[in-house]
Amino acid sequence: MWIWREPEWPEMRWRADELLAPMTHAVYRQGRLLGRMEQLGFGLQREAELKAAVDDVVQTSAIEGEKVDPESVRSSLARRLGLPDGGLQPVDRKVEGLVEMTLDATHNHAAPLTAERLFGWHAALFPTGYSNMRRIAVGRWRTDADGPMQVVSGPIDRLRVHYEAPPAARVPEEMRRFLDWFNSDTNLDPVTKSGLAHLWFVTIHPFEDGNGRIARAIADLALAKAERTGHRFYSMSSQIMREREDYYAVLEKTQRGDTDVTRWLSWFAGCYSRAIEHAEQVTSDVLAKAEFWRRFAHEPLSARQKTIMNRFLDGFEGNLTAKKWAALGKCSVDTAQRDINDLVERGLLVKSPGGGRNTAYWPTGHQPHAEALRVDPALKDVAFRKLAGMDNDQLTTTLSATRAAMAVAKGKVEPFELEIGVKLIEQVMRARGLTVSTPSRPQSRGRGGMEM
Repeated sequence: MWIWREPEWPEMRWRADELLAPMTHAVYRQGRLLGRMEQLGFGLQREAELKAAVDDVVQTSAIEGEKVDPESVRSSLARRLGLPDGGLQPVDRKVEGLVEMTLDATHNHAAPLTAERLFGWHAALFPTGYSNMRRIAVGRWRTDADGPMQVVSGPIDRLRVHYEAPPAARVPEEMRRFLDWFNSDTNLDPVTKSGLAHLWFVTIHPFEDGNGRIARAIADLALAKAERTGHRFYSMSSQIMREREDYYAVLEKTQRGDTDVTRWLSWFAGCYSRAIEHAEQVTSDVLAKAEFWRRFAHEPLSARQKTIMNRFLDGFEGNLTAKKWAALGKCSVDTAQRDINDLVERGLLVKSPGGGRNTAYWPTGHQPHAEALRVDPALKDVAFRKLAGMDNDQLTTTLSATRAAMAVAKGKVEPFELEIGVKLIEQVMRARGLTVSTPSRPQSRGRGGMEM
């Protein structure tokens, strides 16, 4: 039985007493972040907004197993937001479409959500009319020409059906009811309405492809309407990507159940709170960047030095090396090394311990991993550099995965290298002031590529 087959559908219900705590916490987090952002200057707000928007565009695709170039996304967003990095990187039509949908959902929050608006979003996601190698119906509701709409995974001879959507003949009326509800004053708190909108839309599954990405854009639109601001400083898509296994699991259980959606709303509120928590760290990074440039405001830099330093201060993945500098600056490695040595001599960059061809560098004040850690010399430098470049969430995930690998290895091989890895990860986490949890049971592998 699917939820849409229930006689009560689409009248969903939930146990308010069970949602009181997670919803209250989510709204508190939301208010605290917005209050904190109001204290920042306009320039820093735009920096924080850009970082969140880049994350959102990149990760809403990653949830579905698709990769887009973060630098192209940043270039497109910066151009549209009027920031200096706009237009520095070539942008393909698919990235432009993702950016257009993301910004329309948040910046045009006062406009009603209509079928035509959704058709425009869908066309922006699939500018060529193809999803991978398959031609799809773009900018219109799906049909059942190829059979019922199902979300599946696994090899073709052993497909597992995770969800089957309503027949295509029902889609126009289902969407009419959904849009009427979404555009009406429901007196629901914004997190509840956002969560319901996400679930309702993705359950109808009105398009041949792209339903998950559009559902997340609709959820963002619901939040933006309530916040009455087009500026978004957090990314739900990024948090869902970090919790993708749980996202698919709770969505599937809800869509296979009755119209009691308490479990879904509780998870959604918790995910929202954790997205806000992550955004607070991003805000701290923006402030740290501003402090860095205030400190070195009188240092003369070439245009290339300033551009690349900004890229790394904005959270460029991994460590800064001469090879990466050369690629970003479109110069030789020798020229890159001269740029770097100049900045090290003047105190803007700090060289990592060790040396060699892949020596890493950090902007001064942004290298807690290099100075706060007293790494055991026996631990491998390459592992240290990789962990030093991870953010807090990546460290936590890596620790869990390494512990799980240790559990599998015991009794089969000597897991000495895995134990060393766990110790190093824990050492990095403690140096950052993070809590190192006790080992938990390993989780099953998540599913990818299901646009639910």
